[in-house]
Amino acid sequence: MTYSAVNTIWVLLGAALVFFMQAGFSMCEAGFTRAKNTGNILMKNLMDFCIGTPCFWLFGFGAMFGLGTGLFGWIDPLILGDYSHILPAGVPLWAYAIFQTVFCATSATIVSGAMAERTRFSAYCIYSAAISLIIYPISGHWIWGGGWLAQMGFHDFAGSTAVHMVGGVCALIGAAILGPRIGKYGKDGKPRAILGHNLTFAALGVFILWFCWFGFNGASTVGMDTDELIVRAGRVFFNTNLTAAVACCTTLIFTWLRYKKPDVSMTYNAALAGLVGITAGCDAVDAVGAAIMGVIFGIVIVLSVEFFDKVAKIDDPVGAISVHGVCGALGSILVGVFADGASTEAGVLYGGGFHLLGVQTLGVVTVAAYVAVVITVVFMVIKHTIGLRADAADELAGLDVSEHGLLTAYAGFAMMPDTFVDDALPAELPEAVPAEAPVQEAAVDAAKKPAPAAPGGHKLTKVEILCRESRLEALKAAMMQLGITGMTVSHVLGCGAQKGRQEYYRGVPVEATLLPKVQVEIVVSKVPVRDVIETAKRVLFTGHIGDGKIFIYDVENAVKVRTGEEGYDALQDVE
Repeated sequence: MTYSAVNTIWVLLGAALVFFMQAGFSMCEAGFTRAKNTGNILMKNLMDFCIGTPCFWLFGFGAMFGLGTGLFGWIDPLILGDYSHILPAGVPLWAYAIFQTVFCATSATIVSGAMAERTRFSAYCIYSAAISLIIYPISGHWIWGGGWLAQMGFHDFAGSTAVHMVGGVCALIGAAILGPRIGKYGKDGKPRAILGHNLTFAALGVFILWFCWFGFNGASTVGMDTDELIVRAGRVFFNTNLTAAVACCTTLIFTWLRYKKPDVSMTYNAALAGLVGITAGCDAVDAVGAAIMGVIFGIVIVLSVEFFDKVAKIDDPVGAISVHGVCGALGSILVGVFADGASTEAGVLYGGGFHLLGVQTLGVVTVAAYVAVVITVVFMVIKHTIGLRADAADELAGLDVSEHGLLTAYAGFAMMPDTFVDDALPAELPEAVPAEAPVQEAAVDAAKKPAPAAPGGHKLTKVEILCRESRLEALKAAMMQLGITGMTVSHVLGCGAQKGRQEYYRGVPVEATLLPKVQVEIVVSKVPVRDVIETAKRVLFTGHIGDGKIFIYDVENAVKVRTGEEGYDALQDVE
C-alpha cells in the first residue's frame, strides 16, 4: 500500500486535537460543579481515556471495523486483522486506530458530567470500560464500520449519533438511576440551583472544546490530498464554527428574554450544543442550513435543560444530556431536512423527499434504544454489586476526600461553603447525643459561671461555633427553632489532623493543613446558653473527626450603631 504523507499527518493532527478535548471536558465539568469534587472529576476524565484505550485496542476496534456482519464486526485482540477495506486512502492502520481511539474516549467521557458529584469512582471505571468495550463499538459498527445503518445510507459525518448521542443516552440512564445530588430538590420538588465553583474553568473548557472540534469534524475527512477533500474540509470548518456561533447568539437572546438577563452558563452550553448538533451534517449542509440549525440548537438547549431539571427531575450538573444526547440526536435527524445533496442525498428542503429523513430518524431511534438497554443492564449490575452511588456522608464531605484521600484540590484557597443538606436524612435534631460526645470543658464552665449584667439588666453571652460547611443549614434551622434570629457566619480555614489517621498526596503523608470551616457567632441573652450548646451538639455530632467546637464568652456590652441602644435592647431589630 502506498501511503500519503499529507493524509496521515492530517489524521494524526486530528487525533491529537480530539485527545486534547479531554482537557476541555475536564475543565468544563470541574467548573460547573463544586470545589469539593474537583480532584475526583479530573481523575475520572483522565482514567476514562486510560481505561478506554486498552479496551478499544483489545476488543473495540475489531468489533467496530471488522468485516463481520451488519450487526457486529469481529473479535480481534491487539488489532492483528486485515482492515484494508475500511482504511482511508494512504493512511496506515495505526494512524487510523489512534484516530478512532480518541473518538471512543470522547463518547465515554460525556457520561461523567451528568453523573458528577455522587458516583463511586470504582463504579465509574467499570461502566467507562463497558462503553469502550461493547456499547460504542457495536453501534459504531452500524454507522461507520459498514453495518446495516451505513448500508441504508445513514449519514453521520463525525459522530453526532455515533459519539455524542451514545454518550448522552448513557448519561441520561445513569443520572436517572443514580438520582439527584443531595439538596438539589426541596421537599416541594422544586429544583435548587447548585452553583458551579469556577466559571472561568468552564469557559476555558468550552473554548478548548471549540478549538479541538475543528480537528474532531475537520479531520474526519481523513484526507487532504485531492481538491474535493480540500473543499470539503473548508466547508466542514466553516459550518462547524457558524453553527456554534449562531447557537450562542440565539441562546443569549432567548435567555435574555426568558430570564430578563443573558445567562452565562447556558450560553456556554449553547456553544457545545451547536458543535454537537452540526457534527453529523457539517459536510452535507450549506451555510444557510448550518445557521438555521444553530438557531434551533440555541433554543432547544435551554428548553431541554429546563425540562430535565424541572419536569423530569433528572439532575445533570453540566447539561451533558441536553448538549450531547438531545442535540446529538436532533442534529442527526436534521441532516434529513437540510442536506443539500453535496455529500449525501438531498434532504426535505432541497427536493430530496423524505427518504433520508426517515433513515436518519430510524438510525437515531435504534441506536438510542440499543444503548439504553445495554447501559441499563450495566448500571443495574453495578448498583446491585459494588454500588453505583457514593454514601450520603461521603457526598456531603466531597468525593475528593472520600474517594481519593485528597483533602482539597485547592490548598491555600478559600472556597464558598457548601450548605446543602439532605432532606431525606434523619431529623436534624435527634432525641439524644451519645454520652461520649465531647464538648469543650471551657464552654461548660463559661456557661455556668455568673457574669455581670450588661446595661438593661440582662447578661449577654457570645457563643462561637466552628463546624463543617455541610452542617450550616441544619445549624441555622435549629437556632431559629430556639428563637435565635441573629447570627454572624464567616467562612474560615481550620488547621488540624486526626491522630492515627493519615492521608497521602502523591505518596507523601499529608500533614495538618488548612481546611474550609464555618464560624457561626451568636450573642444570646434571654435564650439559655445551655440550650444553645445542647442544640448545636445534637445537630453537629456525627462521631467523626471535624464535628467542630463550641466556645463561650462573656460579653460586657453591645451597642447598636444606628440607634445607640445598648445591652439587651441593642440585640433587638424590631422597630
